[in-house]
Amino acid sequence: MPQPRTSPVEHFLGDLHRRFAGLEDGEVADYIPELAKADPRWFGICLATVDGHVYEVGDTRQPFTIQSISKPFVYGLALEDRGRGEVLRRVGVEPTGDAFNEISLEAGSGRPLNPMINAGAITSTSLVKGRSPQDRWSRILALFSMYAGRGLALNELVYRSERDTGHRNRAISHMLRNFGILEEDPEPPLDLYFRQCSIEVSCRDLSIMAATLATGGLNPVTRERALDPGNVDEVLSLMTTCGMYDYAGEWVYRIGLPAKSGVAGGILAVLPGQLGIGVFSPPLDSRGNSVRGVAVCRALSEEMELHFLRAPRASLSTLRTRIALDRYRSKRIRSDRERAILAETGHRAVVHQLQGDLSFAGMEVATRRLMSEPRDVSHVVLDLTRVNDVDPPASRMLLDLLETLTGEGRHLAFVGLRRHPRLRRFLDERGSTSTGRSPVQFDELDLALEACEDQLLLAQGVQAGYGEELPLEEHQILAGFDEAELEILGKHLERREFATRKLVVRKGELADELFLLVSGELSVLADTPGGRLLRLSTLSPGMGFGEPFLNPDATRTAYVRADSAAVCWVLSRAEFRRLSDQQPRLAVRLLENLLRSTSRIMERLSFEAVTGGA
Repeated sequence: MPQPRTSPVEHFLGDLHRRFAGLEDGEVADYIPELAKADPRWFGICLATVDGHVYEVGDTRQPFTIQSISKPFVYGLALEDRGRGEVLRRVGVEPTGDAFNEISLEAGSGRPLNPMINAGAITSTSLVKGRSPQDRWSRILALFSMYAGRGLALNELVYRSERDTGHRNRAISHMLRNFGILEEDPEPPLDLYFRQCSIEVSCRDLSIMAATLATGGLNPVTRERALDPGNVDEVLSLMTTCGMYDYAGEWVYRIGLPAKSGVAGGILAVLPGQLGIGVFSPPLDSRGNSVRGVAVCRALSEEMELHFLRAPRASLSTLRTRIALDRYRSKRIRSDRERAILAETGHRAVVHQLQGDLSFAGMEVATRRLMSEPRDVSHVVLDLTRVNDVDPPASRMLLDLLETLTGEGRHLAFVGLRRHPRLRRFLDERGSTSTGRSPVQFDELDLALEACEDQLLLAQGVQAGYGEELPLEEHQILAGFDEAELEILGKHLERREFATRKLVVRKGELADELFLLVSGELSVLADTPGGRLLRLSTLSPGMGFGEPFLNPDATRTAYVRADSAAVCWVLSRAEFRRLSDQQPRLAVRLLENLLRSTSRIMERLSFEAVTGGA
């Protein structure tokens, strides 16, 4: 039974989990008795993308209570219920640098300084609309379920434990009532606050909730809208400046992701437009943040370059196209038998063309697509010719992809590595160490396609190239000629031999001869504005060129060069006219075969034009 496949992102998360699982600093929160029962060994990491894919490692399905991570989500609901003006009148937006449970109220007005401290969160909860406390609670629970993409529930034991021991929060709520910030009995909103903190979630839920904020309020899994995009900006702004309390400044400086922590051990972080992160580990530092959670987020930010102040990179536009060789071919013209084999087996070789700047988010999408290729795909070509830059995290993911596919017995080849010398050196040095050989690379996609075709043919017992000279009777342009006819035709043909790299014809010369290749290989070349010769096609024995040889005004439109020692039989215009005079029916049959050959070439060129060319 095949082993489950692991993507480069899963490899990286697994490495983080192993690296920090042994980090035993911190203590499980015990000021709420039920939280003290958590196992300090629990540890999960999740990453959710903006197109709804979730990577997870460790204890990602272990339930725990959301605690203070609930604050930004309820604040967003308050904004939608009351509007920015009303909410700002009750809750400020200034960082405090204080702990989460400090009584940080504005001098004179008594307004809490921001909604991420307990005083501001209790106020936000009081602003949620509803016909009754139960109606408000139903709305909050439904909203959280919408963010998570599944039905969530209250942990009754934690709720009672918080309610029965939350004397400091009770004091804060009565102070808010004293200043008129709470305009009603403080007990109902305080009870609602205890409930929202006691909603049970998992690490996976946190990552999807974070990804919902990353997409502008649209759940990437269910496609339900949880928050208006205009209010998402305000929520993320406050998570950036206030979400980590008295660690907020250092968090932004070192990690640079809008985030929120909870004393049950959860941390939720957002990279807007790209992904959401959830980490769960109960032991906390002196500020009330998960020790392992902070370490994981720092490593993710530094090693995958996720700091939100970096120049943004497009993630979903990295993949340009996917091509399979049963529909797309190299410029080598194949025999009928070879074409039939490639039509049947070409799906086993694919090309992925990438574009733009490759960063972590873009490569995550690309590698996920590559890892989802069917098991019978044996050859993968990665075309980097349209890639502008490859950053270090993307380079590591490409190395991981190379190791994974090589380990599965697949062949990965790169096109355009010369454009990216740092990546090339990295893959040469690290790739040769991990896989035992340097990565296969080509300067042109067409050459990579040809190599894949040769490997597919070889797997079917068809050797690329011809050791012996092809008999004239097997040449496709002479198909259907009997022995007597071939003998007659042979009197009009001239045998010519060409050394390797020798020009057979030059562009601009008079096109008055038809060439029938019977040994070696010939490439048809065009010159580019930069002076470089570009391959248009490669001919194998059994093929020919020079169809316009009957037109007295025709000239050569390309160069033809021998890629190896080659032999051609040549029919001149003068000899064809003599053949036409002596054997008109034979001449007509030769022209019919030429027409069929030309039609096949035109079909191939038309297909290349439609599909974009190599």
